[in-house]
Amino acid sequence: MTDFKRYLVTAALPYANGPVHIGHLSGCYIPADIYVRYQRARKQDIQFICGSDEHGVPITIRAMKEGVTPQEIVDKYHAFMGKSFEEMGISFDIYSRTSNKIHHETAAGFFKKLYDEGLFEEKETEQYFDEKANTFLADRYIIGTCPVCGNENAYGDQCERCGSTLSPEQLINPRSALSDAVPVKRKTKHWYFPLQNYEPWLKEWILEGHKEWKNNVYGQCKSWLDSGLQSRAMTRDSNWGVKVPLPGAEGKVLYVWFDAPIGYISATKELTDKWADYWQQSDTKLVHFIGKDNIVFHCIIFPAMLKAHGNYVLPDNVPANEFLNLEGEKISTSRNWAVWVHEYLNDFPDQQDVLRYVLCSNAPETKDNDFTWKDFQDRNNSELVSIFGNFVNRTFVLMHKLCGGKVPNLHADVADKTDENMIAEFEATKTRVENLLEQYKFRDALFEVIDLSRKGNKYMQEKEPWIVAKSLADNPEKQKLIDNCLHICLQLTANLAVLINPFLPFTAKKMLHMMKVVEKMLDWENAGKAKLLSVGYSLREPQLLFRKIEDTEVQAQISKLEANRIKPASTQSEAVKNAKPDAKGSEAKEQPVTSNQKPEIVYDDFGKIDLKVGTILSAEKVAKADKLLKLEVDLGFEKRTIVSGIALHFKPEDIVGKQVVVVTNLAPRKMKGIESNGMILMAEDKAGKLHFVSPGTKIDEGSGVS
Repeated sequence: MTDFKRYLVTAALPYANGPVHIGHLSGCYIPADIYVRYQRARKQDIQFICGSDEHGVPITIRAMKEGVTPQEIVDKYHAFMGKSFEEMGISFDIYSRTSNKIHHETAAGFFKKLYDEGLFEEKETEQYFDEKANTFLADRYIIGTCPVCGNENAYGDQCERCGSTLSPEQLINPRSALSDAVPVKRKTKHWYFPLQNYEPWLKEWILEGHKEWKNNVYGQCKSWLDSGLQSRAMTRDSNWGVKVPLPGAEGKVLYVWFDAPIGYISATKELTDKWADYWQQSDTKLVHFIGKDNIVFHCIIFPAMLKAHGNYVLPDNVPANEFLNLEGEKISTSRNWAVWVHEYLNDFPDQQDVLRYVLCSNAPETKDNDFTWKDFQDRNNSELVSIFGNFVNRTFVLMHKLCGGKVPNLHADVADKTDENMIAEFEATKTRVENLLEQYKFRDALFEVIDLSRKGNKYMQEKEPWIVAKSLADNPEKQKLIDNCLHICLQLTANLAVLINPFLPFTAKKMLHMMKVVEKMLDWENAGKAKLLSVGYSLREPQLLFRKIEDTEVQAQISKLEANRIKPASTQSEAVKNAKPDAKGSEAKEQPVTSNQKPEIVYDDFGKIDLKVGTILSAEKVAKADKLLKLEVDLGFEKRTIVSGIALHFKPEDIVGKQVVVVTNLAPRKMKGIESNGMILMAEDKAGKLHFVSPGTKIDEGSGVS
């Protein structure tokens, strides 16, 4: 194990444009937290750095969809994500943000140094421009039909339906996401970083110097380097981001992938005035935890930037994970096919460690893996409850029943080979776990900890202290056998607390409480020791570490996923394929097909719906529900409470007095404990923003709609 004086660990800066989901946790945040907690337990000098990436197109896209400013978006989601990470036990030393002044100054200064040293290429190129909005368009601001699958709402860089990587030139019928206008090409000037100049150094540094990197990381880097590197633009036309610090560069900002990784540096500056020790001393071990989609930026572009700037340490390792799928499908925020962390915590309060356990034991360390609610249930019930939790609970129950609630003595005169072998497993397991953690094999390391508790169960079963206790009246000396068994099981429990702490910190604290010991016992130097609990020490009554997950809970989560899924729009090609000839015998014109096309109905079906005009009297957010507003609506003949999922699109104060169309004969439904009596009709535009379906002029409440 190489010795370093200090450690600097970063976790990828998440875009502040939405909540955290399990794919984020599995990709880098849980692995990074496990590694950091382990190094802290080793008493290493370590800083754990992260923060919100608050620039770039995804932010402005989200702002456009919600009808608010980019600043409002990042303020909202920075706080939201920070809370989710904290509640999941992700123990950042700082969770900063790239909109902070210190970051703007650091990123601009970094760019200016490279510019002053003549390391950029200045180029004039043609890019898409929206004449109606009077602005250049980033690829994500251009929407059109995907040439691969026919999706009418593909972006200029990617189709989210089929996953194809695209360029704006490949889109059929491209249009601006800002104004719906057809974009045109205009000349613009930008500054390019010549990556090809650093290609020889990168090949030597990565391909020769870091063969120990994970195969997926090393392989992707090799593929890029073998294909040859090219100059890459480090600036963009936009008003949102870090301003390019040059005269005549108005309306231009730093490219988000130039700006974002510098966020690690600026966050460290914000955290400590000794930031340079962590970034500019060669005896610092820098580790980037990321997902596989960020490999090229952290392994090629950012290191080349650091090399060009000079005096910065380079990453010792970049342990990137693959992707986590959900119930056999790719996690998709646009389709709402995700398990959101804040919703999980609401549905499974105080069960953070169960999710941490499942996401670690099923981590996509070497290939894409799949999260299913059934597997979540099985791993909890069969491993956490039946193996780990069962061993700890049995140990405490028997200790209170057979040893007076105190740690019994270990009697050498009756100890046997089985006892010795069990004690030897303490140190052996510590060594295996330690070696695996140092190799970033967190899944295998966790297995070793659970396997130690499995061996504890087997040991206890072989010793059968509850059976031995039945013969105590005839042979009191057999109490020694009981004492030995439970002494070893209690010392094993203490070891399990130390070993499980990096993975399941909330569980480790529960175990400390039961053992009546201080947190210092979780220091890594205590792992493997056979005498952590003092003989004669009274311990508390056992508390269950984990509870069983019921079938009904799993089914509820699966039903929730399906109910909240946003269906992709039908394609133009499907519309043409299904078109019927018109009266002249020619094919009907292509018509846009709306999302979620419903089956054909007859007039009598429509006649069952009672639509009335109402006026919103009051609106307020529903507690612990980001999407819901509680509305009081005047229908003329009565006032009703309606819960509507429009909170991400409208501020409560902005819709009071608004006239709306209400489905009044819908069966009542409870949402977050509030009975909703009706449904507001809404329309969704191409950008995904909701609009009220309202009468053109104010009319009396209760007026019918037909």
